[in-house]
Amino acid sequence: MAETVTPTVDDTPPPASTRRERRGWYIYDWANSAFQTTVITVFLGPFLTTVAELAAGCELGADSCDGFVYPLGIKVAAGSYYPYLISLSVFLTVFVLPVIGAIADRTAHKKRLLGGAAFTGAGATIAMAFVTGDRYLLGGALFLVANISFGAALVVYNSFLPQLGGPDERDGISSRGWALGYLGGGLLLAFNLVAVTLFSEDDNPQRTLDLARWSIVSAGVWWAVFTLVPLRWLRERPSAAALARQGNVLTDGFRQLGRTLREIKAYPLTLFFLLAFLVYNDGIQTVITLASQYGTEELRLEQSTLIITILLVQFLAFGGALSLGALARRIGAWKTVLLSLILWIGVIIGAFRLPAEAPVPFMILGAAIGLVLGGSQALSRSLFSQLIPAGKEGEYYGFYEISDKGTSWLGPLAFGLVFQLTASYRVGLVSLLIFFVVGFLLLAAVPIRRAIVAVGNTPPRVL
Repeated sequence: MAETVTPTVDDTPPPASTRRERRGWYIYDWANSAFQTTVITVFLGPFLTTVAELAAGCELGADSCDGFVYPLGIKVAAGSYYPYLISLSVFLTVFVLPVIGAIADRTAHKKRLLGGAAFTGAGATIAMAFVTGDRYLLGGALFLVANISFGAALVVYNSFLPQLGGPDERDGISSRGWALGYLGGGLLLAFNLVAVTLFSEDDNPQRTLDLARWSIVSAGVWWAVFTLVPLRWLRERPSAAALARQGNVLTDGFRQLGRTLREIKAYPLTLFFLLAFLVYNDGIQTVITLASQYGTEELRLEQSTLIITILLVQFLAFGGALSLGALARRIGAWKTVLLSLILWIGVIIGAFRLPAEAPVPFMILGAAIGLVLGGSQALSRSLFSQLIPAGKEGEYYGFYEISDKGTSWLGPLAFGLVFQLTASYRVGLVSLLIFFVVGFLLLAAVPIRRAIVAVGNTPPRVL
């Protein structure tokens, strides 16, 4: 891990990003979105829940299971195992991601850090091939490694964004990355939909479980292969601190993180925005992560219905990300995100009222999610880039990523606790409304232009 860099003095500004470099950055969204879509959103929740139910002594294919598993001697309802795993992974990322961000800001070889995290996560995902029978503990451990690595890679990936464009360009760059990610994730999901449709058997639940496992493995392969493109096309753009640094990058990163934690109170408006994002994004991520489990366990929908709906979400989210990005150019990213949160509140109310065993209303709701999903996430990412002091992109995106892309924890924890107390997924869903309402109120209270100026950045023309 030791790394020595010869200090240099260079007063010339970094070269402008090229079209090839930006395309390389977009491709990583294409690569990692397969994990988000195929693994997190569709297959892993029902798959690990079924494996946990088998370990609890329930029959494969049973309509319901009231059994318990005992990881590390703790009594856990089988239906709550997966939500609790998500919460545990986020608890661990609280310690990992800010450190990864600090290292990213202090290293002259940021692409290596991106590749190491991405390939670790992809390898753990591919290893899900060994989660057979009732090996719920192995599945949980591999998920923790994969999800933490996924978040770590995103911290490094997002830290490239401020280096790729100016204040007026970042909303468009971020939106195009998200849009391409939805296409990539949707394409792999389409392949898996064909496999499930062709090879599943109605009277053979074991076949369905096996197809889910190999679909998860395919996402790991996709993630690893397409990560090679950004590693080749992106440029290393080390900061002045990275060029002047001597010594061990890991220990230097820890020291820098300590300094940032002491200095961050100087930017209270950035912290306030981050708090708002943590709250509303927690709700968004919980909906994404637990949608398939809600559809399977509460609405009693077929796996093929869930895959078709998520596929619909993916391709509509491509257009939604670009459309909300275009809207942000007219009214500003801040106002556009606030509008998207109002739409999310409507989504939660609609999901609560969905009838069981009715695929069409579920698909219509999925279409609504697709139109609002990409824009709210892409514009939050680019808006936050305006609130970061120069040279500390990795560290601040480390804090940001703690609650991004499937690593939220309060929502899944609330959902899991409510289910364990009430045995109702619908009641658990209602608890998510508070995240969108409170997140909206917090974001509306941020004086965004003043927050950008406070960190020494130039505001975009339209906010």
